[in-house]
Amino acid sequence: MQKILIPRKRCRGRGALFVIAAAVLTVLIFRAPAPASDREPVRRSILAGTWYPADPKELRSTLNEFLERALLSDTFPSAAPLVGIVAPHAGIRYSGSVAAYAYKVVQKFPAETVVILAPSHRVPFSGVAVTRQGPFETPLGRVPLDTEFIEALLKADSDVRDSPEAHAQEHAIEIQLPFLQAVLPSFRLVPLVMGNLAWDTCEKLAQALNALSSSHRFLVVASTDLSHYHSEKEARTLDERLQGRLRRIEPGELFEDLASGECEACGAGPLVTLMLYARKMGAQDMRILKYGTSADVTGDRNRVVGYVAAALFKTSDDTGSKSNSTPASAASPSPALSAEHKARLKDIARQTLAAKLLGTEPSPEIILSELPPPLQEPRGAFVTLKRHGQLRGCIGQIEARRPLAETVSRMALAAAFQDPRFPPVTADEWDDLELEISVLSPLMKLDDPAQVRVGTHGVYLRKGSRGGLLLPQVAVEQGWDRETFLRQTCHKAGLPADAWRDPEAELFVFTAEVF
Repeated sequence: MQKILIPRKRCRGRGALFVIAAAVLTVLIFRAPAPASDREPVRRSILAGTWYPADPKELRSTLNEFLERALLSDTFPSAAPLVGIVAPHAGIRYSGSVAAYAYKVVQKFPAETVVILAPSHRVPFSGVAVTRQGPFETPLGRVPLDTEFIEALLKADSDVRDSPEAHAQEHAIEIQLPFLQAVLPSFRLVPLVMGNLAWDTCEKLAQALNALSSSHRFLVVASTDLSHYHSEKEARTLDERLQGRLRRIEPGELFEDLASGECEACGAGPLVTLMLYARKMGAQDMRILKYGTSADVTGDRNRVVGYVAAALFKTSDDTGSKSNSTPASAASPSPALSAEHKARLKDIARQTLAAKLLGTEPSPEIILSELPPPLQEPRGAFVTLKRHGQLRGCIGQIEARRPLAETVSRMALAAAFQDPRFPPVTADEWDDLELEISVLSPLMKLDDPAQVRVGTHGVYLRKGSRGGLLLPQVAVEQGWDRETFLRQTCHKAGLPADAWRDPEAELFVFTAEVF
């Protein structure tokens, strides 16, 4: 015990005894055990006051404002469980308006346990790091760990290990917690930081989560930002490719795209793992809720970061509508094209245009010779041309009348030379042309416009002799909700903006592989 030095001149009689007793009591009080709650190995906030407000009232007010502004354009399958969400992890000022869309959905589907998958930004390692040191603290309170789940996961996946140091300075988990605290009355946390991207690690973790789903109820959050520090035009191109993989739940193809640099995500491991887990769970309904970039806040469009919010449901049988029409989920894409098939289609489009503009490439008959079977199947497709990020032409064939390769070749020429909105493309523009191909699924007729899903569906509206079509990516690029999407489709058809409400109007949806 610490020595207490007391001046002799004050230690006399009862006064001296009193001073000694008081001093000893003081030492005992300050050396007494702390209450149990204060002895917990709390993981303190490292972001409060920088990445989000440190004042609880200000933080809650900020979150509520973002949530109120997040107007979901979709109906959701009330009978189907929410399997997981994708949410960005930048400072709340930059990505909070996008993240709010994902958490607005969580608010409708409360969870008892939340498994957050996050990348490691600070500590390099392989495998997956969990921590037993908790609760995690934010200005809104403490979030307890689901210790039972953590122990079960440690046994189920040999790649998962207890590593508090991987969590000490990691922001990608903590930034999700205030939103979760705002929308869930109470929940327990399983914090997982994923190290170097490896397919086997993602596969094993997805398998372990799938196995635990039979005995635990939980929501998975994939924490990620998208492309980093490109111009906004480049960022949107990269991010649209990633969103296409998300919509179709293609983990293998996404892994390849990330490895080759065709798209970017700092939370690559979390995204691939969530999609693998979804496949094992039989989930087939991924919805893009909101996309944006940092330029929406900063105004700087030269170096932006991309953000996306998405929600994943186990089934889409219940659309939340009482319509007698076939569910919109029936408008699913045909079997996905391989990377080789897509590369061949892009070559066909480029060579067709070069032959017409420059006269240096083979004729269309030679270009279309010796096609693999998937490119010989009749499919609808659109070809979009842009120059310096601006639309330069877009023409497509809705119905599957010709082999896909031939459709793409013909539509490339039509986009360049027959779009009535633009003059024909010239050879001087060749080096600046950007080409995008959208391969369509068969059209599915809807009786209920509420079944249109922004970010998943393209829309074709027809009334009398007039018809208009907008591709799925258009609504995402423009940030439209469902009603705006439908009104703009009416405008494209040359119809009144509310023609989509007319019982005589026919409404169709489709999905698209965009590359």
